[in-house]
Amino acid sequence: MLKIGIMGLGTIAHTLAKTVSWMEHAVIVAVGAREIRDARAFAQKYEIARAYGSYEALAADSEVELIYVASPRCNHYENMKLCIEYGKHILCEKAFTLNASQAKEIFSLAKRAGIFCTEAVWSRYMPSRHLLQKVLNSGVIGRPLSLTANLGYTLTDSEPVMDPLLGGGVLLDLGVHAINFALMAFGEDYDTMVSKAIFNKQGADVSDGIVITWEEGRIAVLHVSALVSTDRRGFIYGSQGFLKIHNISNCQQIDVYDLNRELIESYQAPGQITGLEYQVEACRKALELGELECAQMPHSSSIGVMELMDEARRQWLYRYPCEK
Repeated sequence: MLKIGIMGLGTIAHTLAKTVSWMEHAVIVAVGAREIRDARAFAQKYEIARAYGSYEALAADSEVELIYVASPRCNHYENMKLCIEYGKHILCEKAFTLNASQAKEIFSLAKRAGIFCTEAVWSRYMPSRHLLQKVLNSGVIGRPLSLTANLGYTLTDSEPVMDPLLGGGVLLDLGVHAINFALMAFGEDYDTMVSKAIFNKQGADVSDGIVITWEEGRIAVLHVSALVSTDRRGFIYGSQGFLKIHNISNCQQIDVYDLNRELIESYQAPGQITGLEYQVEACRKALELGELECAQMPHSSSIGVMELMDEARRQWLYRYPCEK
């Protein structure tokens, strides 16, 4: 049984708590927040044994094996250092850190301490990832050459997204999903990347465009936005047809079309609790094997995605106010 502590009690923490309550081999034994009343209310709601009014108290809990870091992105770096200091394994919400330099340091510290550490990009752990790869490898659309994808929600009332002081912006919130989708489909050995962004009055990026190319002649065009709700679809075009992916963040269905744009087959993704269960189970299995990272989301992949996002911000001439 994997014993989990939750650090930070935002929306995604509630989703994880609901998810784990239905799982057989994992349990949440403690939660930690900045305010004890918030931690107690969360613990009471999900019937969790212990609540703490500080992150350090949670990290010091001897029963907790793995800490799920769900705090604002600007705090991930310091929060994970705290987990490592107390010898706790880590599952950290995306985006892992603010930049690649922070990610590299965290992974280095974790490895030296013998601490398991992985990033919670749920699409990397889901069975739908393998379903997509299976369809691509089947050759049904021939040679994949072009990819488009969008992910947009109306998030103008979301402080963690709209406030740059919290590491906000759509790049680290939604762009990380679109980028992971493209890299899972076309590979991580991309050649070039160019990006543009629209910013709100506070200075957070709220609508981004990203174009990635590969030496083999492949191209991905990505759009993410916190201003509009999009259809969240991805399309992969090949020499013999194309695929429509329903929801690039949490794929529910893949449709296959021929060169006449006629639907020839559909694949349904397996059922799920919420989708978060796959990353929790991957952590449990990796820990049983004594691994320090997940094969589904190795440290090199997290760093690679962070480096790509760093390059996007370099092109925008943009740094987070909380970025050291």
